Amino acid sequence: MQLQQLDHILMRVQKPSRYTGGELNSVMKDKNAVSIRFAFCFPDTYEIGMSHLGMKILYSLLNHREDTWCERVFAPWVDFEEALQQENIPLYALESLDPLSDFDVIGFTLQYELSYTNILNMLKLGGVPVLAKDRPSLKNLVVAGGPCACNPEPLVDFVDLFMLGEGEELMNELMDLYRASKEANESKAAFLQKAAQLEGIYVPSLYDVTYNEDGTVAQITAKDDAPKTVKKRIIRDFDKVFYPENFIVPFMGTVHDRAVVEVLRGCIRGCRFCQAGFLYRPLREKKPGTICAECRDLCESTGYEEVSLSSLSTSDYSDMESLLTELFDYTQTRHINMTLPSLRIDNFSEELLEKIKAVRKSGLTFAPEAGTQRMRDVINKNISEEDVMHSCRLAFEGGYSSVKLYFMIGLPTEAEEDIRGIIELAQRVVDLYYHTENRPKGQSVNVTVSVSTFVPKPFTPFQYEPQDTFAQIEEKHRILRDAVTSKKISLKYHHSDASVLEAVFARGDRRLSQVIYKAFQKGCTFDSWDDQFHYDRWMEAFKECGLDPAFYANRRRSFDEVLPWSHLDYCVSEAFLQRENKKAHEASVTKNCRMQCAGCGANTLVGGKCFD
Repeated sequence: MQLQQLDHILMRVQKPSRYTGGELNSVMKDKNAVSIRFAFCFPDTYEIGMSHLGMKILYSLLNHREDTWCERVFAPWVDFEEALQQENIPLYALESLDPLSDFDVIGFTLQYELSYTNILNMLKLGGVPVLAKDRPSLKNLVVAGGPCACNPEPLVDFVDLFMLGEGEELMNELMDLYRASKEANESKAAFLQKAAQLEGIYVPSLYDVTYNEDGTVAQITAKDDAPKTVKKRIIRDFDKVFYPENFIVPFMGTVHDRAVVEVLRGCIRGCRFCQAGFLYRPLREKKPGTICAECRDLCESTGYEEVSLSSLSTSDYSDMESLLTELFDYTQTRHINMTLPSLRIDNFSEELLEKIKAVRKSGLTFAPEAGTQRMRDVINKNISEEDVMHSCRLAFEGGYSSVKLYFMIGLPTEAEEDIRGIIELAQRVVDLYYHTENRPKGQSVNVTVSVSTFVPKPFTPFQYEPQDTFAQIEEKHRILRDAVTSKKISLKYHHSDASVLEAVFARGDRRLSQVIYKAFQKGCTFDSWDDQFHYDRWMEAFKECGLDPAFYANRRRSFDEVLPWSHLDYCVSEAFLQRENKKAHEASVTKNCRMQCAGCGANTLVGGKCFD
């Protein structure tokens, strides 16, 4: 297809640059000169997908291979999807404009449970059979990875194999195997049996699942020489990991429209609700010189005037002061803005504020997560109210009059006083502003309270906990609203029905594939977008499939229950997760990994010792 063929429909849709390709640093190859054509699919809109760091890394990594051409495919917004169907044009990749059905491997990144119906929709729009059983040949192999792959069971009817853990090394090994199998004209079944032997590859068709009378999983059995347990992959030497020298520069604004450099991977903190903090263990850092070189490469190859130092907890980088000093020598002379997301309240220092306040243009964001000290101990946040106040005071003295605070509701053992404590803490921050002598003069303070609903996730100490019911969540929202008495506090929270569905698929089993398929047939797509989410259609799908969402979302799991992901190993032991769960119910804290090893098991991945 030629771009001219799209002209007449591009003029009818919002943001046509989502669908044209041709951006600076996009990769063009001769499709007849490569052995593997790989479609990297992001199951959301262009501007969200183009902000995702993992896509940038793997796109560049695959295109560094002479035998592979990786292209990008994004979910078309509803107006463009309608236009494609009216004109009988299949969903295509942005580089070649070829339909999805032309590709050897179709890879999806699983960032969010509410994107699952978009995966089905993209396959259908691209002319690819949605069900794995209807794709018998090696071509159109559908693979998936990302954080949600830690429990891939709800997607097993659609995806041929999953990549568990980090993909920078695993992806190359998988492509080497695919090329050999393609050249040998092997069957899809033969390829999948070989792929299952690669560490980090999970082939769901090689596992049988049986259920107890009460609906819980009875047994997960491997067959055809598949490993009994599939272990995640990690990059052991993070300082030498592949990183792109350039990024594609979009024609339009994206969610994160800037250069991004990952400074560390993993987290030392052990917050009991945080899935990423456990999935990416152990913590690994890059050296300051490596980070600075990557920042320079990206800024010079893209022209970006902003660079972000990215991680789960950037201020936990062990040599932050020297890193910022070296990096500022470069960014300041070239008028490049630098952002530091994911700052911790308890190590937010005056020195760090001095480094960032010259370039930060908006308010600072902190995440107390809970409004009372008891709840912060339950979730192992390891911060005190004194830490919160100290950081806010530094911000106010440094010239800020706007602060955003992130919280969660629905956490285990939560009581009404903990809900009210969120607003009471925010009010104390407001009062602090007016008691700070060196605050900005002539400006009013604004404290934004952003509240999300707790969703229990696999491979966390809270994977056993029930989520609040819809009614309980709505009641807690009411308590929050009633507690706000100051116009200087802005309250924001997410819709609870979407959070319930997220919990269902986060801990669901493979029987949920039929629910996803049924909801997709009813027209469910873009479920993470409020104006596109149809809760009633999802409930109809559950009812027609004979499954109860409350069984997945609102039920406590016992420690001896076989979980749908029990055959997958993210190198954090069940014994550790259960110990942490018990400590949560005692409101007992665990020290961070640098202070004292808690014996989670992740140290086995780095030779038995995480830190020198």
